[in-house]
Amino acid sequence: MNRKPISINKPSRPEKIRLNRYIASSGICSRRDADELISRGVVEINGIKTTELGTQVNPGDTVKVNGKTIKNERKIYIILNKPKDTLTTTDDPEGRRTVLDLVQNATNERIFPVGRLDRNTTGVLLLTNDGDLASKLTHPKYKVKKIYEVRTAQNVTEDMLTTMVKGIELEDGLMQVDAISYIDPASKKDVSVEIHSGKNRIVRRMFEHLGIEIIKLDRVYFAGLTKKTLARGKWRFMSPKEVGWLKMHK
Repeated sequence: MNRKPISINKPSRPEKIRLNRYIASSGICSRRDADELISRGVVEINGIKTTELGTQVNPGDTVKVNGKTIKNERKIYIILNKPKDTLTTTDDPEGRRTVLDLVQNATNERIFPVGRLDRNTTGVLLLTNDGDLASKLTHPKYKVKKIYEVRTAQNVTEDMLTTMVKGIELEDGLMQVDAISYIDPASKKDVSVEIHSGKNRIVRRMFEHLGIEIIKLDRVYFAGLTKKTLARGKWRFMSPKEVGWLKMHK
């Protein structure tokens, strides 16, 4: 009688991970920025400084950046419908409300907002601890699409729409919108603006240059994300499918 050989599965060894990936996974920066930290000599593994970019981290190793211990965290992705009078920052020395105050019970991981909406701009905002994804979504070369709905105090003329498409010379260069139109043809005070620039307060500054006061500025679209089903000030976790789509975003 032939006996079948008994197969014994050996326990898999814990995998090593590249140091720059480990640092990025902690949520403090992207892998590219992690390489810069390593090169500058501010990274330690088990108390020993390392400047080699290909260094591997073993399970159980202690990694410090600028003297502070970091850890490889699970990735968190949250969509927030940001309300007015809220700062897009991780903390405020003056004690004003920040977007992290609105999601403080969501996770124990260290998350941060991707990009910036000024204090009184509302709308869709991504919060995560995925440094690589955040770097990609805010890098100019990827031209991430953003759509804002704007309500103004004065009528916006068709000539003004044309001017914003052609470009307006501001203090930091020529600024253009990718598309602009009236939301309701019957109203010249409600406008939809599509841009990819990530420069600070770009929509407000373009309208101000034309002498138009913005009453309400709401971001309704960011990199494929919307705030549908989310009331103002509310948030939700992204689904694995949404995260996968976002990572493939070009």
